[in-house]
Amino acid sequence: MSTATSSEPFVHPALFYRGAEQYTAATLSFLLEGLAAGEAVAVAVPGPNLELIKDGLGSSADRVKLLDMTEAGRNPGRIIPRVLRAFADAHPVGRVRIIGEPIWAGRTAVEYPACVQHEALINAAFQGREVTVLCPYDADRLEPQVIADAYATHPVVINEDGELASETYDPERVIARYNEPLAYPPDAATFSFNTGDLPKARYFAVQEAERLGLTGVRLQDLTLAVAELTTNSVRHGGGSGTVRIWAEGEQIACEVHDRGRLTDPLAGRRPPARDQLGGRGLMLVHYVADLVRVHTAPEGTTVRFYL
Repeated sequence: MSTATSSEPFVHPALFYRGAEQYTAATLSFLLEGLAAGEAVAVAVPGPNLELIKDGLGSSADRVKLLDMTEAGRNPGRIIPRVLRAFADAHPVGRVRIIGEPIWAGRTAVEYPACVQHEALINAAFQGREVTVLCPYDADRLEPQVIADAYATHPVVINEDGELASETYDPERVIARYNEPLAYPPDAATFSFNTGDLPKARYFAVQEAERLGLTGVRLQDLTLAVAELTTNSVRHGGGSGTVRIWAEGEQIACEVHDRGRLTDPLAGRRPPARDQLGGRGLMLVHYVADLVRVHTAPEGTTVRFYL
């Protein structure tokens, strides 16, 4: 798969497939082409598809890094730093070739906006790098809007007509569209804090999380995430903020809102520069949470995470 329609070092095609046979044929062709060219090759797809690829590779599977995306990419915000960039940075010489399937039929409506924003942000995260990331989409099982979004987030698409440039490619529009306000239940426990209230804000969140049934390592993760976000609010978000926490299905949802505004859409998804103020706390939250949603506007920013 030469992706001849792209003249950029970074190549990001979407593959629209129908059924296991098409999926296996296209992904194996992509991977074997990379191995034959001496490229570093990785696969991060949902478990059943991972097994198809592993079986198809046979003895060549030992030359490919294989990851179950339902685990490695459960939180879409971790995929760029912990999956894609981690592999690319480990192979700084020559082209890197990756299959990444972050969107599948089992993704929830709560997860999907973060997934599609991830797909849009890949283009900025790897601009100018010799990396090819092929993103499969199940054309039979995914909703039409998901397929439309894939055209908007991928400059190159591969379907039954072959490989072509996407006529609706516009990742910035997608990022803005899914930067949506985050509604919360009216009975969510709430605590407003300022510079002198950080210990109280953390204690409040931990007590509420325990009351809602969170324990053990997950409670420690929440404690760490709240500490990072509330500290960021004081340092970079106007000196004050609000913590909210509630149960949402089987998960605990917690958010911190302040008057700051994130200007970098990749904040928390790539390592900050050495002299950069902020950015490390949000990345840590991405690492410990099952899902992170962010809404930023001129009047302030909300970071919501789920455990």
